[in-house]
Amino acid sequence: MLIHPQLFNYKIIIGSLIFGITAISVLGFSTYQSIKAEQQFLKQENKLVENELSKMIQIYDKTKVANQMLSEQLDSIKTSAQMALDKIRIMENDVESLASFRSNLITEKSRSTSLLKAIDSINLRNGQLENEKFMAYTVLDDQKKVNAALLKTNESLNKSIEKAAMMTVNSFHTKFYKSGTHDNETTKASQTKCMDVCFTLAKNEWAKNGMKEIYIQVLNPLNNVIGKKNAVRFDKSLLIYSDKQLVDYNNEDLNICATIEPEKNEKPFTKGTYYISVFHNDHKLGSTQIVLN
Repeated sequence: MLIHPQLFNYKIIIGSLIFGITAISVLGFSTYQSIKAEQQFLKQENKLVENELSKMIQIYDKTKVANQMLSEQLDSIKTSAQMALDKIRIMENDVESLASFRSNLITEKSRSTSLLKAIDSINLRNGQLENEKFMAYTVLDDQKKVNAALLKTNESLNKSIEKAAMMTVNSFHTKFYKSGTHDNETTKASQTKCMDVCFTLAKNEWAKNGMKEIYIQVLNPLNNVIGKKNAVRFDKSLLIYSDKQLVDYNNEDLNICATIEPEKNEKPFTKGTYYISVFHNDHKLGSTQIVLN
């Protein structure tokens, strides 16, 4: 059998080339698969970082804080997270950049955790303070209601005391006379020249004792005041009276009498009903009426 060396060498060379091409193809395919897997891994990692940053920003958006310093810190880390999110969305996927973002993310999450704990603590304390404030206002409101009730009770009690301390008159007794000498009593208007008004300033241990000005007012059937017609003003009221008696009141029954005579220019007594009232200052102590024939 004849062997041609040149042909044999060609076969060896062709075999070597086929093996080399095959090896290169296998290696290239393997490298391609490896790069593709790496890109897929980087893409997934990139997406995970994006999701974490988005969740952090959502948490920051929902977080409410009244403290100005913590609010400024929250705005700062929120801005940093938003900038990082915007940057990672446009960057190319590579190991070095992703590793840098991962490292920064860990740092930011640590800052975020500490800040959110501080905010939660302050918000909790603020909630407690608001509750304490509400309770204090409730107690204060209840106390105001109690004070208002006590004030109303005191006002009522003071009015009762004032009412109890007021002087009163009773036992009215009136007589008409034909002359100022009080010798001849009459019941006829045509004969009457003057009248006596008597009454009792009643006993009252609650009333203030001392000198008292007692005003007697007599109105004739025409509703006109008869007698001296003097006037005295009490704040916004004006009292026109027929006679005034200054008496020393010692909390015991005190009998008082006054003579009422028409002035010279007045009409004489006419028949009809006469109205008699007794005052101390602007307070009416009592009244009565009598008919003259």
